[in-house]
Amino acid sequence: MSLDGITRMLAATLRMRPKLILVGVLLAAVAHAHSPRDLPSEDKPDEPIDPTKGQKEWISFHFQTTAATQYHPSFFAKYSGKNSLSPNDETASAFVSTLYADMRLWPGAELLVNPELSGGLGLSHTLGVAAFPSAIVYRVGDPAPAIYLARLAISQTIGLGGGKIVNDGGPNELAGKRDKNQLAITVGRLSVTDVFDGNRWAHDASERFFNWALFASGAWDYPADTRGYTWGALGDLAIDWWSIRAGAALEPKYANLLPMDTRIDKSIGLMWEAEARYKIGKRPGAVSLLGFLNFARMGSYADVLKNPALYDNNVANTRKDGRAKYGFALSFEQQITHGLGTFIRMSINDGQSETWAFAEIDRSIAFGAVQDGELWKRPKDEMGIAMVINGLSPWHRDYLAGGCVGFMLGDGKLNYGSEIVTDIYYRLELNDQICFSAIYQPIVNPGYNQDRGPVHVFSIRAHVAF
Repeated sequence: MSLDGITRMLAATLRMRPKLILVGVLLAAVAHAHSPRDLPSEDKPDEPIDPTKGQKEWISFHFQTTAATQYHPSFFAKYSGKNSLSPNDETASAFVSTLYADMRLWPGAELLVNPELSGGLGLSHTLGVAAFPSAIVYRVGDPAPAIYLARLAISQTIGLGGGKIVNDGGPNELAGKRDKNQLAITVGRLSVTDVFDGNRWAHDASERFFNWALFASGAWDYPADTRGYTWGALGDLAIDWWSIRAGAALEPKYANLLPMDTRIDKSIGLMWEAEARYKIGKRPGAVSLLGFLNFARMGSYADVLKNPALYDNNVANTRKDGRAKYGFALSFEQQITHGLGTFIRMSINDGQSETWAFAEIDRSIAFGAVQDGELWKRPKDEMGIAMVINGLSPWHRDYLAGGCVGFMLGDGKLNYGSEIVTDIYYRLELNDQICFSAIYQPIVNPGYNQDRGPVHVFSIRAHVAF
């Protein structure tokens, strides 16, 4: 069966039994819930606990701010369109600051409250590159600083034995002892990437890789408003070396905008993930498979291609309830030596419905390595190199080639080629609270267009956390 046929079948199934499917997914979330406190693949020691450690913490406050300035020199462009990266040299600056408040409510339960302040813009108003080179910019239009609620969630953890381990405490993580095996539930306002698609080496844009397609799987059009947050129920059942996760979250009302669609019988993002953790010798590794199925009032690239005049060459004019998008993401991570880790991420979606929440990427492969500074007598420093190769579905490709625009891309024409981004960073740690990074990102075929680029993006990033 073709991708188009499978999509129509899944959409028809939801229309026939929307409440039954929704209830099933929410039950799965309750059965496999997870607090967003730990990376899913974080290695936990098996040795006995030091009795002097693990004192229970009842409330904690942590803070982080990340600021970056980016620059690209002028580059060759045969033509430019409405949503192109400017071929003229330009700079852009942005920041995001987060307060993490975590309070223990009752045994196993915590209240997470994270107000956030952000401001600034991305290069060319965050347009023209699918795997955008700054992970702290949002497409909100107004660069003025704004305060908003990032997270407001209750997390309930149920211990299931397997021995005790120690949480040292940190942002959204209270210090204390807990069972190694656990069932947890997180409900409220959150980011689905708190729980899903975790990767130890490519998940934290405040200190490591800075590209959109490196802190998350590029082709996962994950449910979120334009700042990356949503309302939902997420979870994780973690037993020994394996975890199973499932969740449901609200989709935005409009592509990549702030209002969320509360019509859960018509618009919902569903996700599930299985992860296995292992060791090769004494070196930890993990592999995970993520599946997702999104329903929203999305448009259809194929509808525009069939009748461009009727829809004025705009996928937004084809939007209707019941559109579906599905896909998968496969992730590997492996520690090679004490200071060297590697990863590979591969993701794909069906590419027929318009990009709705994340990035205009339908196929993606990312791979890279991270080395700490022990080799050059700077053990707390770190450097990393990664490459992302992204592609579009035939429908998405033909849509842009016809002069149409998405919410990030649209050069007026398209000489299609895979978009290739390399991300190289060096992080200089001054102390436990302050670090600076220099980042270089060469971009080949920005916006999948061989008639433009390459582009060289240089960034300076500062990160403060306590």
